[in-house]
Amino acid sequence: MKLALSFALLLSLVLAVSSTAEEFDFFYLVQQWPGSFCDTEQGCCFPSTGKPAADFGIHGLWPNYAVCRTGGEPDAEFSIVGARKKCWPEYCNDDNPLSLLEIKDLLKPLDRNWPSLSCKNGGQSMRFWSYEWRKHGTCSGLDQHDYFEAALALKSRHNLTAILASAGIVPSDSRTYFLSSIRDAISDATGFAVNLECNRDESSEAQLFQVYQCVDRDGKELIDCTLPMRSKCTDRVKLPSF
Repeated sequence: MKLALSFALLLSLVLAVSSTAEEFDFFYLVQQWPGSFCDTEQGCCFPSTGKPAADFGIHGLWPNYAVCRTGGEPDAEFSIVGARKKCWPEYCNDDNPLSLLEIKDLLKPLDRNWPSLSCKNGGQSMRFWSYEWRKHGTCSGLDQHDYFEAALALKSRHNLTAILASAGIVPSDSRTYFLSSIRDAISDATGFAVNLECNRDESSEAQLFQVYQCVDRDGKELIDCTLPMRSKCTDRVKLPSF
């Protein structure tokens, strides 16, 4: 009897962990423009592999809820700042740290497409990847290799830098672009609506910082982004050179 109760308790714990890890509705594939990351008061630091290419780089593949949760009640508005633990699951399994061996065949494309620009990482992109896996990847329902491979495949399929360039939206230190033109260019090329986030340069001008593409729960196909988002953008924004 005791053995049966112990087994039942263990099974319930396993199921609870599994459901926590997979309790989300869609992914955000978040890509950042390196020129905007670096053109701020805090600046940036290049990884040990050298200065990255002038290309959107992956920030992360983030499981998200379709409806934010505030005090147990739904809140349809998504906010970048605040409510961080109410709109997405995070840190689902601290007992599963990222292993270099699990992603060794992905290291070159990761260095190229998912570089760290944060000075706190000391030039080591592996620290960045480990943090993203610990915070977001452990909640994805994917194993380590599949998680990073999925993000790389999505980025490769829809190259944001090329999409914007085809629409005449190219990096510049003097030009500004209509935010609607950027959004329309990406939506027209991919077939799906996106969310955009801006930050401020040292002169407090708005610049395109991150593009949020929504992805199905399998991490394979884009879907429309329908969740409202406070983006810190203005009607016209910069895309600074890098």
